[in-house]
Amino acid sequence: MSLPRRGRGSRLAGCRVAGTSVPRATALSPQRAGRGAQSVSHAQRLTRRRHCSQQVPPEPEPQADFRSGKWLYERAGGDVRDSRQALRAGMGSKYRICGREDVVIPCASDNDSGSMDLQLSNIEDIKKRPSSIELTDSDISDFPGLLQDPLADSFTSLTHPGPLGEALVDRLIHSIEEGLHGDLKVLVQEESLHSLFSPVRQEIFVLIAGLSYQDVHLLCGSEDQADLFSLITRSLITLPSTRTLLQLKEVMPSRPYSLESLYRQTFQAFSEMLQSLVVKDPHLENLDAIFKHMDPWLQSVVDHERERATASMAQVLKCLSRHLSLKLPLQFQRLGHLVAMMALLCGDPLKEVAEEAAEGTHHLLHVTLRLKYITHDKKNHQDLKNALKKCRGLLELYSIKQFYNCPFKIAQVFEVFLNASELCQFVMTTLDGLNTQKHPCTQQSAGELLITLVKSAESRFEKVPEIMGVICARLSTISQPRVRQQIIRTVSLFISRPKYTDTVLSHLLCHPVPYDRHLAELWRNLEVELPSTTWILWRLLRKLQKYHNLPAQEKMAYMAVAATNALYEVFVGNRLRAATFRLLPQLLMTLLVQVHHSIGLRMSDVAIPSGLYTGREMSSEVTPLCLALQATKTLLLRTLCWQEFYTIERNRGWSLLGGSDCHLQGVFLLANTLLERNHLLAHKVMYLLVPLLHRGNDKHQLTAAGFFVELLQSPVAKRLPGVYSMARLREWLHCGNDLFRILALRGLHNLVRHQEMQEDLSRLLPYVVDCLCEADKRIVLLAIQILLHVVRTMDPTTLASLMRTVFSLFGDARPDVHHFSMTLFGAAVKSVKCTDKKGVESQVLGSLVPLLLYTQDDTDTVAEESRRVLGICATFLKWKLPPEVYCKNPWCIRPTEVGTICRFFGKKCKGKINILAQTLMYSKDAKLPIRRTAVLFVGLFAKYMDRSELQLQGTGWIEDDLRILLHDPEPSLRMIASQALFQVQRMRTEPESEQTVCWLRKRMGCHPA
Repeated sequence: MSLPRRGRGSRLAGCRVAGTSVPRATALSPQRAGRGAQSVSHAQRLTRRRHCSQQVPPEPEPQADFRSGKWLYERAGGDVRDSRQALRAGMGSKYRICGREDVVIPCASDNDSGSMDLQLSNIEDIKKRPSSIELTDSDISDFPGLLQDPLADSFTSLTHPGPLGEALVDRLIHSIEEGLHGDLKVLVQEESLHSLFSPVRQEIFVLIAGLSYQDVHLLCGSEDQADLFSLITRSLITLPSTRTLLQLKEVMPSRPYSLESLYRQTFQAFSEMLQSLVVKDPHLENLDAIFKHMDPWLQSVVDHERERATASMAQVLKCLSRHLSLKLPLQFQRLGHLVAMMALLCGDPLKEVAEEAAEGTHHLLHVTLRLKYITHDKKNHQDLKNALKKCRGLLELYSIKQFYNCPFKIAQVFEVFLNASELCQFVMTTLDGLNTQKHPCTQQSAGELLITLVKSAESRFEKVPEIMGVICARLSTISQPRVRQQIIRTVSLFISRPKYTDTVLSHLLCHPVPYDRHLAELWRNLEVELPSTTWILWRLLRKLQKYHNLPAQEKMAYMAVAATNALYEVFVGNRLRAATFRLLPQLLMTLLVQVHHSIGLRMSDVAIPSGLYTGREMSSEVTPLCLALQATKTLLLRTLCWQEFYTIERNRGWSLLGGSDCHLQGVFLLANTLLERNHLLAHKVMYLLVPLLHRGNDKHQLTAAGFFVELLQSPVAKRLPGVYSMARLREWLHCGNDLFRILALRGLHNLVRHQEMQEDLSRLLPYVVDCLCEADKRIVLLAIQILLHVVRTMDPTTLASLMRTVFSLFGDARPDVHHFSMTLFGAAVKSVKCTDKKGVESQVLGSLVPLLLYTQDDTDTVAEESRRVLGICATFLKWKLPPEVYCKNPWCIRPTEVGTICRFFGKKCKGKINILAQTLMYSKDAKLPIRRTAVLFVGLFAKYMDRSELQLQGTGWIEDDLRILLHDPEPSLRMIASQALFQVQRMRTEPESEQTVCWLRKRMGCHPA
């Protein structure tokens, strides 16, 4: 059995303590009272109305549109007066707390249709009224559907008995508090919580109400009073449903009263007790206390408990709306919570609850209007007038039944009056409606309320992080797909407001990575309007870029890792696709920088906020690097860069990007792939990088510079102003960081391909030539590559200087440097113009012996390049080298061919003593083949020395070097050194030596073929 319904008559008259046949007295109007008529006290008027109300039937009145059931007041089982008398007769003296005339219960107006029906006919009159700058009470009183009862029949027009003496009042209050508190608690506790077979509760409610009208409040104030309030509320609300009570009645002995009447009258007495607290509540202290105690029951999962609480709250709000007389300061600070609770109840699956909540919401709107009228800032009166106008316009669109049956429309109307704090209360209360224990219908209503409120309130919210925290916590408890989608839409609305974007992002990022499936679903399903997508993605990107601009820290910032994971989830969801394409260059470069920062790090190297992983184990497989790489891969796939993705994968590009020593190689590969497959994107990235080259820390700048210099291969690079290309490269050439110098040279190498850049590049050639002397092989090789492209355009002076520098690299321990230095020397020789040959001829002559010796190098590429460059030098000198020079066999096994070579050089070269001295230098080379070839050449070439030169210079210095080699650990070298020493000594002692037989041929037993 559901709660009995209320009639149009006075609700407070429904619980009369005693009945009488005394006829109703005629109430005096205020005018007559003012002319000297005898005043009628408050208690007398209410008592008379109570005594005669049973004999004067109320006039029939129409029902409100939003109520479909019966009214609360019914005469079930006979006249109420008779049932009350029966209850009194059946009570012992112990339970007769007060007599029939001890407590006076006030009655509301018998005609309350004015405040119940939402009349919109007054809108026309409102529209016709001239607008006033000043806000007056009429702006509230003529509000559509909120017309008030005549004051002649309301509490505000009633007079009260004369006050008692102050001392007497104090003693009375003290006596009541001392004597009744404990007794009432005992009486309530003695009553069964599972049955209702005595009128004790009813009489307690009547007593408390009567004292409340005498300004003696037993339920509000101290902690003891609050405990009593909570106790009696629980005592009534938790009673079994009426159906259960009727079933119990069948097995219990007969009672002298009707159970239905007892239940109805007990509930009405409780309702009247609550109303007695707000009749004179100018600061809304009692309303705050009532709502505090009723709030848990309004959210009860038990239907009949929720119905009783809702009905009681509706009656409180109706009574308050009729007898509202507010004074500052107001103590009720939970308006947003109350509005949200009533709106949720309007969507309750239980029809009776929804109807009760609809009526309560109707009266709450009037209370809200009055409250805002009293508390609004007079300086901002126009804001309130605008709010009233907006609310009036919304009410005109909806019928009463439509309005109160749609919680989201209630949110639209109330939102205009709620301040930032109350809006937050509304949202928090609505989010509580998403609890798993709630009915699915309630969860759905909560979702609609959230969407409506966030859309309407726009940027007036406070405590957005707290709201986001509750939403994230509730996601795992919501099983309905539609409700989950509504929650995600709510987050989307918040995040799309520029005022809240950073706040929402910061909170969403403060969760463990990788995100769980609920938070991942939120990121992937953000529903944002197209104009806002770029803004949101840009702000998320800036969250990550912020940490790239900071100096290197001991640990990586957790927000950088979280933002990377968030970008990955956004790319997977692909809801921000348009923004992803638009910001692709920025996204790609930022993620590459994040990859560089993440190399070699584990989650233990991240500054994780304390308590973030409480109750959750951190996976050892998750690292900042894997998160950054997966975001980069997903970005390329979502932006349709399929070919680029597979090219990088095929060339181990992802491994290169994640390597500590080869990260830049991975960057070069990606940049070259874009140039080849997607040149439009490559050009966008190049223009993006121009202002980023000097920002951020070293890792940020290195990654950006690596990508930039590789894109300089594009013809578009010619359009870049010199300040962004050559000037930047020159700055890097002078940088102390070798990596930047490498990038500068790589950039110059790419620019030399453009003829238009040759002139600008020529200014940097001296710096490039200086790089040939660097210890880093990569720098030297890049410098050589650049010089190979521009050597033909060099002036004679620069060319001569270059040849001297390159010649010093002959014999370098680094095979690549040795090889390409000879290549560059050959290119330089070929670039010498005829008019400038004499200036470099000596350098060419000086290179012949080294080149000849290095034809015997154990590195095949070096030996081959030596023979090639030796031919270039011979061409320059207009010599025709003997074919034996190009033979690849070792000299030590072909002494006849070596003799031919020595004879050729002996005839062509002057200053043979210098050649001999130069050759002896290579006898100290680190490579055995070169040492052995040099010693062999000294021995064979000695007999072609001029006797005059030998006599002038002597041979002692030659013999000394050869004697040292006699102690070399290599036997072959010792033997050849001994033979060479013998030949030198022979040349000194025998001026006229035999020329027909070679001494070495005799020693080695070799004869000419």
